[in-house]
Amino acid sequence: MMAVLCAGLSAGLGACAARDPYVATPATTTSGNWKIEKQTDRITGAPVPSAMLIINNASNTFADYAQPASMQLTCFDGKPMVRFAFEFKVGTDPNSTLGYRFDEKPGHDNIAARFLQEYRTVVIEDRAAVTTFVNELAMSNMLVIRIRSLAAGRTTAEFKLDGAPAAIEAAFAGCPLTPATPAPPETRKKRRVARG
Repeated sequence: MMAVLCAGLSAGLGACAARDPYVATPATTTSGNWKIEKQTDRITGAPVPSAMLIINNASNTFADYAQPASMQLTCFDGKPMVRFAFEFKVGTDPNSTLGYRFDEKPGHDNIAARFLQEYRTVVIEDRAAVTTFVNELAMSNMLVIRIRSLAAGRTTAEFKLDGAPAAIEAAFAGCPLTPATPAPPETRKKRRVARG
């Protein structure tokens, strides 16, 4: 009897362990260094695309060694977004700034970015700032980001961008960087009336 109870209990617990693919293992493809996720939202039925680049060379003033970090391109609430996530604290609003540089192009300092409450994530969500970032990303090989924070010191990370054009196209398929402009209203052409 005890064996049957244990078998039934373990079978029931095993069923509980199954996780929904939406949160556990989305279907992924690769493009260079990028992992591209293609999912469908179970509530809306809309695609939820995302592209992520994971590195292991993020450094911080207070971390003893380099640690993993990620850059994600995605749509959130119908808007394009760039998200950086770290294993250590990188800063808080309003005492932190984000800067970045692609290859040898001029850098961008103190850009419009928001540091999330757990202090390990920073997002670029302003459409103009995302557009500027992605336009340079598409034509670059290397990205260096730098965060300065009164609370969390300095953070740097380098991302090798192989495969970025396909990652950008996939990630922003559902929320283009430039919103579609409405077609100009049609003007009615006056018909010439034939006079006889």
